[in-house]
Amino acid sequence: MLDRPVSELSKPSRRLPNQRWQIYPQKPEFAQNLAVLTNISPIVSQLLINRGIETPEQIQVFLAPESLILPSPLEDFPDLAISLELLQNAIASQTKIAICGDYDADGMTSTALLLRSLRTLGAQVDYAIPSRMHEGYGINKRIVEEFHSEGVGLILTVDNGISAFEPVARARELGLAVIITDHHDLPQKLPPANAILNPKLIAESSPYRGVAGVGVAYILAVSLAQQLGETKGLIKPMLALFTLGTIADLAPLTGVNRRWVKRGLQHLPKSNLPGVQALIQVAGVQARGNEGAGEKKFNIPNSSNSKSLKPEDIGFRLGPRINAIGRIGNPQTVIELLTTDDMGVALERAMQCEQINASRQLMCEQIEQEAIAYVETEFAASLQDDRVLIVVQPNWHHGVIGIVASRLVERYGVPVFIGTYEDEEYIRGSARSIPEFHVFEALEYCQDLLGKFGGHKAAGGFSLPAENLQVLRSRLIEFANQCLEPQHLKPLLKIDAEVNLNHLNQRLYQQLNALHPCGMDNPDPVFWTHNVQVVEQKIVGKGHIKMTIAQTIDNQQYKIKAIAWRWGDYFHLPSRVDIAYKLRENYFNGNTSIELELIGVRLPIRLQQFFASPPIQSSTTFEYNQRQYTCGFYKNGIEVELRIKNSEGKVLAMQPGHIIGLLGTNRQNAKKVDISQPQYDNIIQAALQALSVIS
Repeated sequence: MLDRPVSELSKPSRRLPNQRWQIYPQKPEFAQNLAVLTNISPIVSQLLINRGIETPEQIQVFLAPESLILPSPLEDFPDLAISLELLQNAIASQTKIAICGDYDADGMTSTALLLRSLRTLGAQVDYAIPSRMHEGYGINKRIVEEFHSEGVGLILTVDNGISAFEPVARARELGLAVIITDHHDLPQKLPPANAILNPKLIAESSPYRGVAGVGVAYILAVSLAQQLGETKGLIKPMLALFTLGTIADLAPLTGVNRRWVKRGLQHLPKSNLPGVQALIQVAGVQARGNEGAGEKKFNIPNSSNSKSLKPEDIGFRLGPRINAIGRIGNPQTVIELLTTDDMGVALERAMQCEQINASRQLMCEQIEQEAIAYVETEFAASLQDDRVLIVVQPNWHHGVIGIVASRLVERYGVPVFIGTYEDEEYIRGSARSIPEFHVFEALEYCQDLLGKFGGHKAAGGFSLPAENLQVLRSRLIEFANQCLEPQHLKPLLKIDAEVNLNHLNQRLYQQLNALHPCGMDNPDPVFWTHNVQVVEQKIVGKGHIKMTIAQTIDNQQYKIKAIAWRWGDYFHLPSRVDIAYKLRENYFNGNTSIELELIGVRLPIRLQQFFASPPIQSSTTFEYNQRQYTCGFYKNGIEVELRIKNSEGKVLAMQPGHIIGLLGTNRQNAKKVDISQPQYDNIIQAALQALSVIS
């Protein structure tokens, strides 16, 4: 009866995310033993094992970071003593100090942190930040000359300077002292500064090794205050700025970062910094309780009565409002926000951040859609062969193309180099990567074609003469084909454990609080559930899918709400899928509930295998609701479809990943039906069980 593929008569759902699922091997006995030894839940111990934390001693330090015995920073940073001496002398003699900052969140929070602390300690201090659009990253000769003409005696770089050999050499020629505070990778030749504070220069075993630029600034400011005996009222404001900058910069939340960020997240909601309060207010962030975050055996303080922010509050709410200014606005707005003591000024600046962030969002969406349209037209067919994407168009804002590059990596699963024309002759761009592709090495491979470039494994920036674009494209494709295999061209999704929906409750969520704060090197736990039913789904906001997920266990159905951010392209989702997700709390009308944040979806694994190599023309019979049916997989053209036939000759036909099927006695008069509806989904599940596709 059904002699043509379903797809000829019905529009299928969009493709599913193109992902590699890597599920950690489960060690139930080991996890159970650790759980008993350390008085934590087995699920938390399994998550810690997945993160390489496998001994009671390691668990002690991880769950109770305040128990970590820290060495004095003076012991670990060789140039900290001379830095403190230079600053103390400058304060005593009222020598002008100038901070050269950066325009990202790390650089701006570092600048504000040192401005506030040095002013509090009596220094004459001002700052400058290079223009993102006209000068690019880092201290330059113009800034040095300007500082000199203004009578500056000491330059302090934050979040930059480690590669600025010539500007630092020029400052020394002019008789200025220079302290570099930075955290970026070391060049072959260090600048001739009086002192350099960079965690890359200290032992890898040091707990300070992972600090961002704002962490180096925090260590310097606190150490100076301690030496001067002026810590009162200064540490907590600095901690607030440290926490904002560290999370926004995606620094690893290990070592002292974990200890200080955990402390800072509890302090932020009650911070006495007007700028922080204004930012929280304008962004609509609410502090929440930390019930269940403690573990009794390790005497970890249970903060059930305290209110704390979560890293995602900063990463997705506060951080972007700061970063937006550095991308398309004037960094002075953020510096004033974070250094003012006037709540009125703070609210004005916070509103400016809000408005500019809204503009940044619109700009990103517009450029992303233009980029996707361009890629689909020009490169989609060759992506698997090219293994890298180079997208250059005029009239895009350089400040946001890095964000768009990240979204294209997420969408297409290949490294992305994206650029825009500064003028007719020059292109400026950003790059984002996948784990198996090293951006900086790729740029070095093309250095004869480029102007300035820099970066690390995951990201980079570059410029080039426009006439070199086609050769650059060929060279990057050549490099990508040397280091990438076809299986690499899918985003990697690391999954911690399988959990059924009946175990997703407030108790589990509270147990997971022991892992917070989560972030880089300590990611949010990711769970997966097999063969769930998508019972409701709709598009909300700007292309998000809101849905209800159900799973039947022992004849009882469990339901939970879920959201998939920016997944509009995948709407409708198939009615039956495996899902990967993070747990989130939802606060609405004073009620708190657990919801899922979907980050992965695929056809149930055994269904994938059957559709990949089905037993063509094989069929079986089964009984459903006391009626007899036959069912089987059938090849139809190049497609494979499942057909279910009742005793009256009526056939239901569907293809994998499609939400629309056909129902009728022949294809000409068959009607389209939504097979996610219960009356169809239930019989499909019965057929798949009869075919041994699902258990």
